[in-house]
Amino acid sequence: MKLKVSLLIVFTLSVLNIKALTPDKLSQLRTEKKIIRVEQPTAPYYSIQILALREAPREPEYFSKVNMVYEYPCSDGYVRYCVGKFNSFKAALAQLESIKALGYDQAFVVNTKRFPLKSSKWADSGNLKIYPDKTYTVQLCAFRFPVYLSYFKNLDGVMEFRMKDKIFRYTIGKFPGSVAKQELQKIKAKGYKDAFLVEYDKYAPFKIE
Repeated sequence: MKLKVSLLIVFTLSVLNIKALTPDKLSQLRTEKKIIRVEQPTAPYYSIQILALREAPREPEYFSKVNMVYEYPCSDGYVRYCVGKFNSFKAALAQLESIKALGYDQAFVVNTKRFPLKSSKWADSGNLKIYPDKTYTVQLCAFRFPVYLSYFKNLDGVMEFRMKDKIFRYTIGKFPGSVAKQELQKIKAKGYKDAFLVEYDKYAPFKIE
């Protein structure tokens, strides 16, 4: 009996180790920005969902017919994959048949604002209170995998942070609260429409030098 239990334990641990060592076949697609991981939805919210799985698909070829896919890790245990961002349900619906024609016959229109995304204390609350005596930095984006700083072609001095949730975040500048909102608008004017302010001191321990 003890031998059977021991063998079962060894087998279970072996399976867990194999699963842990299994490479993420989608990592290159994320690095290339073909798959964009989304921590929280931003406008426009309508999109076309092509896939929802409890684990990431193992075949990158599944996404070969679309230019970019948004990956939404949800609290219900599913990871949802969507294409396109549209200002209205009607606009998304107009593109639905063309997506289905690519082979994604189960695709349908969704409002990503309603996705039950996993919460993150590092996500933008949307209403951060700014204090004059604190220092802030502008978060540009966040990715599951790191990118070269050359990705930010029109910005110098971008900082990289790897937080406890294993997400890489990229910010620029260190500004006192008295001018932080003005600096944020300057960054948005350069094309980073979804940028937002975060407290620099909360990010500082996770900075990658």
